[in-house]
Amino acid sequence: MEVIKYSSKYKEVWDEFVLSSNNGTMFQMQKFLEYHSPEKFNFNHLIILDKGNIIALLPGAIVEGDIFESPIGASYGSLVTKDITFKKAMELVSAILEYGKKKNFKEYLLTSAPMIYEKYQNQNLEFALLWQGFSYKLHYISSAIKLDKEKDIIQRFSSTIRRNVRRALKDSNLHLEINDNYHEFYPILLNNKARHDVKPTHTLDELIKLKKLLPDYLKLFMVYYKDKPIAGSLMFYPNKQVALCFYNMLLHEYAMHKPIQLLMYEIVKDATELDYDYVDIGVSQDTKAENPMTPSMELIDFKEKFDAKTILRNTLYKKIY
Repeated sequence: MEVIKYSSKYKEVWDEFVLSSNNGTMFQMQKFLEYHSPEKFNFNHLIILDKGNIIALLPGAIVEGDIFESPIGASYGSLVTKDITFKKAMELVSAILEYGKKKNFKEYLLTSAPMIYEKYQNQNLEFALLWQGFSYKLHYISSAIKLDKEKDIIQRFSSTIRRNVRRALKDSNLHLEINDNYHEFYPILLNNKARHDVKPTHTLDELIKLKKLLPDYLKLFMVYYKDKPIAGSLMFYPNKQVALCFYNMLLHEYAMHKPIQLLMYEIVKDATELDYDYVDIGVSQDTKAENPMTPSMELIDFKEKFDAKTILRNTLYKKIY
């Protein structure tokens, strides 16, 4: 196998490979990564060839001078592959480790999408990484709802959530829209994040740019009380398997109308009708804790009321020198 550095001439073939891969997502596409300004990151994406044919991609960047980190500027990274055999997975990991030694990388730091994002769930690659010296560095708790057209959506929710959803559906003052009113959504999101001393990953301009770059991969659900925006969810659709609830916002003085419960019902209903396998409703970490892995028990409990189950977003690392 041969490892080569990505250049813009490979952009089209790179994105085609991601779309046809077993585990690729929008976050590994060049079309997504290019929303960043050119000077923001020292991208060092890699292409792995097997007898001249692409067998894997590794988006990422060099940080702190000699650490290869993947992803940078995205939620998920690590190796993107087809449904490869165990033997090829082992050879692939050997190839990137050999390349890292030649380039004097000090360390690899890789965060892949959870297994639910794979077309065919296969842990060949994970085992190959672990066998060849990678170790777990971080585990983030995420929550996902397994979709099932045979199940009544409301009946899957806890009794309290069922009651609140039905109440919201009957409230004539509430209505839900799918629109592009990011200018209404973002200020409330900004305020919500500030309550936890954090900022959104994206600026308003970046979200608008992403919508233009990838119009089919983003969808904004908004809830209005009469004509006032009071809640919203920005959905990303990273691949054909999973719909990802990336941002939620709520005008807290309207919480008694249960707009978040209405949003969740409509999001699950929409994703089910569109034949997705899961709705990923995001990580549940305590952002104020010293340990970044600290779970937010309250948030996890809330998500479980929508029949969400825990999935892990893992970060693997290996020191080379």
